[in-house]
Amino acid sequence: MNQTSVAVADIPTPVDQNPPPPRRLGLSRRGWERAGLVLLLAGTAVTYLWNITVNGMGNQFYAAAAQAGSTNWEALLFGSLDTGNFITVDKPPLSQWVMGLSGQIFGFSSASMLIPQALMAVAAVALLYGAITRIAGRGAGLLAGTALALTPVAALMFRFNNPDAVMVLAMTAAAYATLRALPKASAKWIALAGVALGLAFLAKMLEGLMVLPALGLAYLIVAPTTLGKRLLHLLGAAAALTAASGWYILITLLWPAATRPYLAGSTDNNFMNLVLGYNGFARVLGRNHGGGHGAPGGTHGATGGAHGAWAGAARDQAAAHAGPGGHGFGGFGGQVSGLPRLFSGEFGFEIGWLIPAALLALVLVLVARRHAPRTDLVRGAAIVFGGWIVVDGLVLSYMSGMVHPYYCLSLAPAVAGMFAIGIHEMWTRRKAPFGRIGLAALIATTGVWGWVILGRNAQWMPALRWVIVAVALIAAAALLVPRVHRIRRAATVAIAAGIIASLAGPAAYSIATIGTAHSGGGPTVGPVSSARGGFGGGHGGFGQSTSNPELDQMLVSATTRWSAAIDRSSAAAQLELGSGTAVMAIGGFTGSDPTPTLSQFIADVKNHQVTYYVVQNGGDRGATPHGSQRPAAGHPAAQGGWGGDSHADITDWVTAHFTAQQVGSATVYNLSGYAG
Repeated sequence: MNQTSVAVADIPTPVDQNPPPPRRLGLSRRGWERAGLVLLLAGTAVTYLWNITVNGMGNQFYAAAAQAGSTNWEALLFGSLDTGNFITVDKPPLSQWVMGLSGQIFGFSSASMLIPQALMAVAAVALLYGAITRIAGRGAGLLAGTALALTPVAALMFRFNNPDAVMVLAMTAAAYATLRALPKASAKWIALAGVALGLAFLAKMLEGLMVLPALGLAYLIVAPTTLGKRLLHLLGAAAALTAASGWYILITLLWPAATRPYLAGSTDNNFMNLVLGYNGFARVLGRNHGGGHGAPGGTHGATGGAHGAWAGAARDQAAAHAGPGGHGFGGFGGQVSGLPRLFSGEFGFEIGWLIPAALLALVLVLVARRHAPRTDLVRGAAIVFGGWIVVDGLVLSYMSGMVHPYYCLSLAPAVAGMFAIGIHEMWTRRKAPFGRIGLAALIATTGVWGWVILGRNAQWMPALRWVIVAVALIAAAALLVPRVHRIRRAATVAIAAGIIASLAGPAAYSIATIGTAHSGGGPTVGPVSSARGGFGGGHGGFGQSTSNPELDQMLVSATTRWSAAIDRSSAAAQLELGSGTAVMAIGGFTGSDPTPTLSQFIADVKNHQVTYYVVQNGGDRGATPHGSQRPAAGHPAAQGGWGGDSHADITDWVTAHFTAQQVGSATVYNLSGYAG
């Protein structure tokens, strides 16, 4: 080795004065947020799918239609109650398409019917996450999605077979598409919002359009283009909505009425009559007589909606059974008409937990963004979700017809989204007094209100309400202290504790809901209570008829188009599910639809289209909404809007021409062999 080599080797290596920072172990912030999304969606799926068949057939009325659609394409298209295509359910068929197609693919069962509903919850949570993330970041998106998944009415109805689940999914998709449209005034995305609203209409008609005013207003105000183009884009969205829903309306109008099922709930077999009447303004204004012969002056100034005098009697009976540990019933689920409705009774348990904070968040965000430009996206999102709450909430609050508390599912994405936007906006402004006060107010409001709601069922987990209010108030007090916000970790701990306290009440009720079997037309949330009667707090909600195995076996042997005929769709649905045969539902859901006429029924009997005529419990025609039998003559319910004696002429004709036999709990007339 020469001297030059030794010299070079002896030169010390210079030390890097700015070495790269050591690599962090674990995930980055974005990685944790993505992991949070995976956990949120997976957790929602597992929770909502867990033991979902505990609900059995859920609402027999819709289950029978799903069963019919799983084997008959015409029944699937129209949402028929039976494979003989006598009459439809009283809603558009979108929900039946989903459940019926699932039954065609996997075979009809409780699982094939209900699993698609639970998967809709996952999709709705994902869409809400995506919508909020675009406006307020991934953290706010995770909060919104979590709040939706933990809303008790969502845990109830996304595991049930009513059409509300698919309607709310479509409404959420419309809100997502609108928020995608706002940044660049996208005609394509606002048109897709119109398509989603068209699908919501095909789920539950006008209720699915309750979000429309908020979406239209947000685009009209915020979209970054000229007023003329904004109006033109909204016209395009309206055209898309019309096309997405109008094709089905055209089918019902152009298809010969004599060769399709009767459109239940309408007075003239016309879809638009159903939209504007029974399922539209009549339901909102309380003038929905259901085609019965009830006199005016019922519970709501008319007949009390489709339930007529029976509903008043049922409410009185339920109120008499309400105990200190129950929810009470003044109406369906202790509801009162007007602004208090969403905060009281069953509505409070199902949706009320975050509504005060969501409304406060709307005010706080609008004040905070008051100087922002017209195109401000945060304000646009507040208009979308806040406007959704206001419009839909006011309609639900002042409806005078039949109002089930679970209707409030339509508010759940809006409430969750607005709450998350408010928390995020105040968090970003926490170094200023306005942000700290707003943040503390949101947390304190939810904690105190959760304490109030749980106090209405104070015998159930009594310690929970005190833990919630204590943690929420301590967290709110900490968030008011400026020094806390100078230490990010301390502020993070305080807001995390506050959010956990805010969601603990609805989470507990959601878990109790998922662990309880539900059935019938009026399922309710939370733990089972003996005070809840048959309104759905567990098994046996109204609209459910008891099984009659002996009669089911008799119907199986029938070879006619309809194995039997019976008053009202709910009673027919139970027989269809038990026997797997088509049953003619005389008078439809309320028993008062003008089909069939006596002459039509006689013709069907003469042409050997019907084998049996069934009367529940010997002499009483059909089941009441509570799952018992139609009241005797002179009972208030017999003279209300719930069908009354609309088709008494058919019963009189049958009893005059055929011999009765007792089959289980039913009186059955064999119509075979009639020659006229």
